[in-house]
Amino acid sequence: MAEYRIDELARIAGTTSRNVRAYQERGLLPAPLKRGRVGIYTDVHLARLRLITSLHDRGYASAQIAELLEGWQAGRNLAEVLGFEQAVNSPWTDEIPIYLPTATIRASLPADDPGVFDRLVRLRVLKPEGEQCLVPSPQLLNVFVELVGHGFRITDVLALHEAIAPAIDDIARRMVEAGAARLIGENGQSWLPRADQVTDATELLQRLRQLAMSSVQGILAHSMEHHVADVLGEHLARVAKQDGS
Repeated sequence: MAEYRIDELARIAGTTSRNVRAYQERGLLPAPLKRGRVGIYTDVHLARLRLITSLHDRGYASAQIAELLEGWQAGRNLAEVLGFEQAVNSPWTDEIPIYLPTATIRASLPADDPGVFDRLVRLRVLKPEGEQCLVPSPQLLNVFVELVGHGFRITDVLALHEAIAPAIDDIARRMVEAGAARLIGENGQSWLPRADQVTDATELLQRLRQLAMSSVQGILAHSMEHHVADVLGEHLARVAKQDGS
């Protein structure tokens, strides 16, 4: 299980260290493990923190969230509750967001197109924070850099990402809603797993995560295989036609 110090936990969860401490004081977030004088947080804390943030974003006050969590935990083992929350809210990637100097990023972009930086921000590839930029997905940024290194224009790369990202987001939304519909349809709109259901629900969610990733990867691989052959065939047909003319 991944381990984080408080600043790293806050950065990955998209909040602040001050908020993390406040949630602990209010009993919303479990205390960290202690390693000497250093507090160590895990994916369990990250899952709870993401749940709290999600509820805050929906307009719930801290007191209401505390009441919801207390009601949810009533009659349940805390380890079971946190295990279920982790299955729902834990990261689907092991990427760790990083910070890069804003000036360095701007200097690496085309000087004749100042709008590129704003497009990167709008696409959530970068999140400016003063003199630093948070990069939520270093892997995605590296893909952009590598494509540019292979001769692609950054504007073309961003246009491709702008076209693809909404489709991927729609796929993710549909798959998540399908999983939720499966559980809610069987147990009712106000369902929260009983103590005897927590383990089974957690295992189901974890399995759905694995199946979702496998199915998307499989479909993408087969589609790429088909389209590579198709595009190559079209190109060769054009070349043959030109040679024969």
